[in-house]
Amino acid sequence: MLLRARIVVPVTAPPVEDGAVAVSGDRVTAVGRWKDLRSVHPGPFIDLGEVVLLPGLVNAHCHLDYTNLSGQLASPRSFPDWIKAILAAKSGWTPEDFRTSWLEGASQLLASGCTTVANIESMADGLAQRRAATPLRVFSFWEMTGVKSRRPAGEIVADATRLLDALPPAPGGIGLSPHAPYSTLPDLLEASAALAQARHWWTATHVAESESEFEMFMFRRGPMFDWLQRERDCADCGDGSPIQHLARHGLLSPRFLAIHANYLWQGDAPLLAARGASVVHCPQSHAYFGHRRFPREELESAGVNVCFGTDSLASTRSRKGQPATLSMFDEMQAFRARDTALEPGGILARATVNGARALGLQGKAGELSPGSWADAVAIPDSPSLAEVNEAVVGHAGCVSASMIGGSWVIPPPA
Repeated sequence: MLLRARIVVPVTAPPVEDGAVAVSGDRVTAVGRWKDLRSVHPGPFIDLGEVVLLPGLVNAHCHLDYTNLSGQLASPRSFPDWIKAILAAKSGWTPEDFRTSWLEGASQLLASGCTTVANIESMADGLAQRRAATPLRVFSFWEMTGVKSRRPAGEIVADATRLLDALPPAPGGIGLSPHAPYSTLPDLLEASAALAQARHWWTATHVAESESEFEMFMFRRGPMFDWLQRERDCADCGDGSPIQHLARHGLLSPRFLAIHANYLWQGDAPLLAARGASVVHCPQSHAYFGHRRFPREELESAGVNVCFGTDSLASTRSRKGQPATLSMFDEMQAFRARDTALEPGGILARATVNGARALGLQGKAGELSPGSWADAVAIPDSPSLAEVNEAVVGHAGCVSASMIGGSWVIPPPA
């Protein structure tokens, strides 16, 4: 079929006024001007009207499990206080609570134009059913810790392997998430890195998220160190930054997502770039905790691929009196509020093609180009061609249509 729109934004090419996208099966076959493509594609077409058509958004970090914790946690005095609060809140949940929350989050992402999400999974019961219940391309990263349980690393990664191997094929993929340097020990990091390399899996770790984590690993001090030295052997602290810690234990690679990376030491950005790792920035979560300015320029100047994620609604404040929802549009706007140096087109790239690159989906997701997946969303707006990226970044609310793999998941209005 042929899709016509007021403006098509391919992301990897300039916007096209009175544009069209040709779709065959689950792939895009051509992108161009309506009059040009219509002359060579005389078959079925859909005129989407006065809309902007763009690739589905790529959310490179999310916790769907925690969607229904929105507004349930008091503003924390410190990052360790927030960790304690979310652990307490989760402890009272049933598997059904997690299932409902996960599916609600998936629904919110679909409504707000996301088509691919990298999700951190913490509830094994019913994971296959949840993945099958959404048309989203879900990359499920199984979360692993080991400090409280004191289980051997070999047992933890063996359980993760059995769980992930048992998942039926579904759009998206699977991977490992050793949670964070402070919540894992070196042997689990090394075992995760070895397994991921052997299986060609992606890995994702929360790293250098907070100042207290940075102080723990750099200087063996601070509130996180004071709390956790009673829970874990802290012999791995005091020998460099959290980024350097992950590098020593084999995590950094082209298939690694460094989640947050807010607090860097000298040489951290070049180290991430040299290993080919991507960094996922979560603007609303960053603002929620009041972190210092995200070091985007330092990372990107070194050659690091930076993309965006939503994180969870447990660390997102409501906006303009409205309940918070999972939305990559909201993340783009939160980013722009704190980093005005980047043009809207660059912001959109970090919510689309850069996220695809982080997940190894170059040429498939996050763009509309010949051979890419037919993942596209429409927003009901008719800006000028010069202002289209600005309009996309500033979009509020739901999309008017969404397609994943050539099938409508939100049909266009009749």
